[in-house]
Amino acid sequence: MARLLRLEAFVEEVLLDPAQLAKAAVDVASDKKASDIILLDIRDVAAFADYFVICSGNNPRQIQAIADIIDEELGKQGAKVLHREGVAETGWVLLDFGDVIVHIFGAREREYYRLERLWNEAKTVVYLQ
Repeated sequence: MARLLRLEAFVEEVLLDPAQLAKAAVDVASDKKASDIILLDIRDVAAFADYFVICSGNNPRQIQAIADIIDEELGKQGAKVLHREGVAETGWVLLDFGDVIVHIFGAREREYYRLERLWNEAKTVVYLQ
């Protein structure tokens, strides 16, 4: 019962719907000079989330800065990272906001994993080079 109450409190705190949250992540990544930003609507092809935000940083320092500022700015809007995976030095940081998952890659790792191709049936909502 206590877990249910905590989940309800979390849901009430979030001020943005998933689409707004995803677009806010795109805006923050763009402001921090991330490159090749893609927002994918994965609702029709996945059950675990609604949106992927995929972007790239030029080096580990920038990857870390992008991840930190997205976490901070979306947190100001009521969103909480449910899970954070990876470290900038590995070239891939994942921020799981529940319905929105943000992937921040280095160039080599992004080319290797090619999430855009893996999820090619998803609808591209935003693409910023």
